[in-house]
Amino acid sequence: MAETATTPAVLILLGPPGAGKGTQARMLEEKFGLVQLSTGDMLREAVAKGTPAGLAAKSVMEAGGLVSDEIVLAILRDRLSNPDTRSGVILDGFPRTAGQAAALDDLLHYTHQQVTAAISMAVDDEAMIARVSGRYTCAKCGEGYHDSFKQPGVAGCCDKCGGTEFKRRADDNAETARHRLEAYHAQTAPLIAHYRALGKLEVVDAMGSIESVASELQVVMEEKGVTTGV
Repeated sequence: MAETATTPAVLILLGPPGAGKGTQARMLEEKFGLVQLSTGDMLREAVAKGTPAGLAAKSVMEAGGLVSDEIVLAILRDRLSNPDTRSGVILDGFPRTAGQAAALDDLLHYTHQQVTAAISMAVDDEAMIARVSGRYTCAKCGEGYHDSFKQPGVAGCCDKCGGTEFKRRADDNAETARHRLEAYHAQTAPLIAHYRALGKLEVVDAMGSIESVASELQVVMEEKGVTTGV
């Protein structure tokens, strides 16, 4: 039986680089009227506005330090009070640790909210490594290609602009991709355990098409009682 959302939805997307979190977050924003809250964007906004938490963050950053969890939580609390979050939010980049997750739970209790769902976008590591390590782009127009999945129709010639020069990101290689995945799994394992214990964890297969992943996410949202914003 579906849950009924009586307070604004608070959605957490978990997934390694390349899993498609950004794409899916934008689609969820549009369909459900949610607001994606990036830690970096919130910090910059708070600093620009000169809020107490923003000024505290500015002094830390200017000194070359790392902004504390307490400051980030204060900035998040301020941001959640804005009218545009009334339909719900997607948290991007926070929490990253079990300690931050527990602190977030406390903050949401203070604001009479709770995490609606923490959705783990599950990937096949070897397939992800192959996906990332084979990417390259046209140096002229930026059109994307892949060694295995999408090569130009005419070898050495961009389908879009006819360019003949291509480039790869220095970190788009199997070794870097493997290290990123190992770091991600080590970092998020406690988070996944935390939300599983709370009964908030949902898992979707992120290896399908953009449309199929979006459909899975929509099912989760509907089961949690989150209605579309249209």
